[in-house]
Amino acid sequence: MTTPSDALYEAFCEEPWAILESRLPLLLSAAMRGLSPDVVAAIPGERRRSGAVAVLPIHGPVSPRANFFTMFFGGVGLDTWAGEFRAMLADPQVRAIVLDIDSPGGSAAGVEEMATEILASRGSKPIIAVADTLAASAAYWLASAADEIVTSPSAEVGSIGVFALHLDMSRAMDAAGVTPTIIKAGKFKAEGNPWQPLTAEAQEYLQSRVNDYYTAFVGGVAKGRGVPPAKVREEFGQGRMVGAKDAVRLGMADRVGTLTQTLARLGVPAISAPMVAVVEPVPVGMGERERLTLRYS
Repeated sequence: MTTPSDALYEAFCEEPWAILESRLPLLLSAAMRGLSPDVVAAIPGERRRSGAVAVLPIHGPVSPRANFFTMFFGGVGLDTWAGEFRAMLADPQVRAIVLDIDSPGGSAAGVEEMATEILASRGSKPIIAVADTLAASAAYWLASAADEIVTSPSAEVGSIGVFALHLDMSRAMDAAGVTPTIIKAGKFKAEGNPWQPLTAEAQEYLQSRVNDYYTAFVGGVAKGRGVPPAKVREEFGQGRMVGAKDAVRLGMADRVGTLTQTLARLGVPAISAPMVAVVEPVPVGMGERERLTLRYS
């Protein structure tokens, strides 16, 4: 039987992350308390179409599909988002797509595939990514596949890197007087488990997985931005976030501008309808919790 703690460990520790390092501990801490922290509260990704321009939000943490993680934090499930993107590509009434990005990144799984799909869609209609106000790690990977990256004046982009987390709980279990016994079959089964220190062999394997994802990340950004991979590795922040003006100077973005300015450039007038807050129930297990949703009235 899988407990919530087991599910949390699997969600956080058994895959490489393309996310701001400062965000993952906050997410883990909040999830253990059953809370959704303000720092990752996401404006819901409702599709908005303004005239002939579709605005597709990438708000909050990115994951390959809705799961235990997105149940706690919302964010973007790429399987659902991909369907929205494909529908907008196929819609003859839509002449341009704007990716409205405010995301710290997330799981590295599925991002390469989605970025490749966005890149392959170039030429069918303009695809513009707007960092408003955060396009970090996996979110920047997706943005780099667009025809153009616009960053709002106060935005940050980048965090090009991948990491994995291992929690060694062996000393805590010793202090609690608990001795785990792992019964397994398969030479490497259960390596990297949280009840034992990480072996050198297991760490080397985890590092190889991180390296593979990082190579794909760098290669994807290089293709999207039309630069050599070496430039991405050496000049695109080396894992750090980069401010708007520096991002343009380095070639990580194309111009500084807001989402409203970008839409105006595409011939879309400013949205004048006010936003209203709606509290709605969200099913969680056998019960429900409340989620604050911001919508245009």
